[in-house]
Amino acid sequence: MESNFDENLFAGEEPLTIFRRWLEEARKTEVNDPDAIALATVDEEGLPNVRMVLLRIIEDDAFVFFTNYGSKKAKEAFLTNKVAFNIHWKSLRRQIRVRGHVEKEDGVIADQYFSRREIGSQAAAWASKQSETLSDRQELIERWQSYQNEYKGKFVRPSFWGGIRIKPIQIEFWADGQYRLHDRFVWQRALGGKGWSMRRLYP
Repeated sequence: MESNFDENLFAGEEPLTIFRRWLEEARKTEVNDPDAIALATVDEEGLPNVRMVLLRIIEDDAFVFFTNYGSKKAKEAFLTNKVAFNIHWKSLRRQIRVRGHVEKEDGVIADQYFSRREIGSQAAAWASKQSETLSDRQELIERWQSYQNEYKGKFVRPSFWGGIRIKPIQIEFWADGQYRLHDRFVWQRALGGKGWSMRRLYP
């Protein structure tokens, strides 16, 4: 059997370069939200939670998404300071798994990102008591409208809303292979380390 392994697919001196390249390819093929990730956290009992969020920034050494700090995802992320996420592109038949430690991003980067959101989404950030019980949808709509009226489109970022930065210690790349002979490469480093080690895994 001839190998269908594409060496260039996994080429790169460090994993975030590969991540960015794969994401750019996915932006051309995925119908919706190529930056959607399944984010995993654990609660105080060690029970996992997974939900979809949008990965908005890829820095030189980290990933950033944004949320309400009162949300379950944020509380659990900061409970252990550890998260994991998976990003899967069905059109490309590829996925990437990431594990890492988190820190709060509530400075200039969060302000800049918030200012670029649609006005309605800025109002929603103020209106939502994320993860708390909501009696009915009309209550949310009324809160959203009241903030629209109060701020008249001139919103500032609320202190309870901002970014969560993921500092990866492990990044695994997976590409589909014929007969389930998939290709997997994992990059690892110690927390705070700069150098990465890489090895190939059995599928």
